[in-house]
Amino acid sequence: MNGGPSGFHNAPVTKSFVIGSALFSILVGLRPRSFSPGFSYQDIFVKIRLWKLFPSVLAFSSTPELMFGLYLLYYFRVFERQIGSNKYSVFILFSLAVSSLFEVLALSLLKGVGLNVLASGPYGLIFASFVPFYFDIPVSSRICICGVPFTDKSFIYLAGLQLLLSSWKRSVLTGICGVLAGSLYRLNVFGIRRIKFPEFIASFFSRLPLSSTGSSSATGSSGSTIGNAPSYRVREMEGNYPPTAPPLASLEPPESSIATLVSMGFDRNSARQALMQARNDVNVATNLLLEAQSR
Repeated sequence: MNGGPSGFHNAPVTKSFVIGSALFSILVGLRPRSFSPGFSYQDIFVKIRLWKLFPSVLAFSSTPELMFGLYLLYYFRVFERQIGSNKYSVFILFSLAVSSLFEVLALSLLKGVGLNVLASGPYGLIFASFVPFYFDIPVSSRICICGVPFTDKSFIYLAGLQLLLSSWKRSVLTGICGVLAGSLYRLNVFGIRRIKFPEFIASFFSRLPLSSTGSSSATGSSGSTIGNAPSYRVREMEGNYPPTAPPLASLEPPESSIATLVSMGFDRNSARQALMQARNDVNVATNLLLEAQSR
């Protein structure tokens, strides 16, 4: 299980977030020793330094946390491909905001047990992503190592466990807050799952220099799509052809789209048929496959 085609194809928001987190972590690594990026009880309730919330949700404080954190963020790009960049941007903001609120509440309640500073980094987003990972990504293969059964999802869980325990109590608490935020999103609190940003948000990230390569703005390797839209739709918008549907044979899905669905655990033939039915729209095809599984 690799999260779909290599690179950040159709995941410009994830790419921007991963690169931003990496750069911010490097800058924080150059900080004086007296500066801690983690959010603390003193920052909230004594000195009122709310600006520290920004580095605390972006910058990892150690190299091992940075490596495992960026790997998980990179893998979870599969969810941006599944629900689209505009909805995934809402998921990012919701996860970080709600998990931060839980962290503030936890610091106020647990100050007496010696927990004054939390681990820094986008733990809220990472561990919120484990909720849809658990429920929505099916197991596609099983292996046995020294008599111990594993699935292709086990290695993602192990990476998450390593990150969760990286700073012991400080990181465990932030991870729990992230899971709670992801659970609220899945429960569709306040109808959050129906909300999405305007289309220009995804277009903005796609046009960034750091997001241009491998994004959905370029023509795919098959030459028949631009992003997720079949080429005949582009020609219709340009006014060169009448809005008539092409024959089914011309909608042969590109290998990159099939690979995206296969990486989610779907059968290759089912993925191909769903893409043809959805006219090569990966998001629609994913919904069709998930609905078929739930029947």
